[in-house]
Amino acid sequence: MNLEAIIASIVEEMRAAPDRGEVATYIPSLAGVDPGQFGMAVVTADGQVFAGGDAETAFSIQSISKVFALTLALGKVGDRLWNRVGREPSGSAFNSIVQLEAEQGIPRNPFINAGAIVVSDVNLAGHAPREAIGELVHFIRYLASDDGIAIDEAVARSEQETGERNRALAHYMRAFGNLHHPVELTLGVYFHACAIAMSCRQLAMAGRYLMLCGAHPEGGRVISDKRARRINALMLTCGHYDQSGDFAFRVGMPGKSGVGGGILAIVPGKASIAVWSPGLSRNGNSQLGSLALERLADATGWSVFGL
Repeated sequence: MNLEAIIASIVEEMRAAPDRGEVATYIPSLAGVDPGQFGMAVVTADGQVFAGGDAETAFSIQSISKVFALTLALGKVGDRLWNRVGREPSGSAFNSIVQLEAEQGIPRNPFINAGAIVVSDVNLAGHAPREAIGELVHFIRYLASDDGIAIDEAVARSEQETGERNRALAHYMRAFGNLHHPVELTLGVYFHACAIAMSCRQLAMAGRYLMLCGAHPEGGRVISDKRARRINALMLTCGHYDQSGDFAFRVGMPGKSGVGGGILAIVPGKASIAVWSPGLSRNGNSQLGSLALERLADATGWSVFGL
């Protein structure tokens, strides 16, 4: 299998695609991103890196950060986390408030906004917000073996200035007793996590531990193999909001999207993959990123469901 040729072909197709979706406009710093960009990077289990297009351009990873924040939170409180966050697909938009009332302030899963806010609340325990944010950035740098990863402060400011829906979610959960810290402190952690900037290459490197059953490729263990399997399962069933079923149907890989246009996808035992194209589908997922992963799955047979 010639991965270099496969990626080059996908990049060429995506760069020429006429329908690129719409960039996120509700966060001002994302509204001006050029939708003509596309990047892709694949890190294989034997350590090879294949990249194409704008794979070295940093972008706001947004909700992809929820995978790394969840990993940290599970390390702190273990399965007690599931008393505060569910593990089911939501079937609703990523920022929906509807289910919280019916379900007593317990978010459906850790990858919708409400669930990730609870995860941020868990990671804040015992820390000042700045320390909790620093811990997450340090963790991602360790996973990616790259100290150059940082927060885009302009995006963080945009998040804070326009995040009223997230404030509503947080206040609602605090009213049910499912947020233990003041709303603005927890949201400070959440907004800055979403504003972490990474390239496709860096993101694919950071996902290696989920490809390798929880092991760090440079030695040691990040999490147990069982926890890695469970995080991958959540990514497959919940990682694309109310488009998760369609992504599993078409691509068949655990994946997590972000409204910055990135997607992290995992092929257990084989590859960690990152794609980026800023234009989004109506569900808030990268339109061309999803298509590119479908093309990659077709060309490689890298579906968890088999050939």
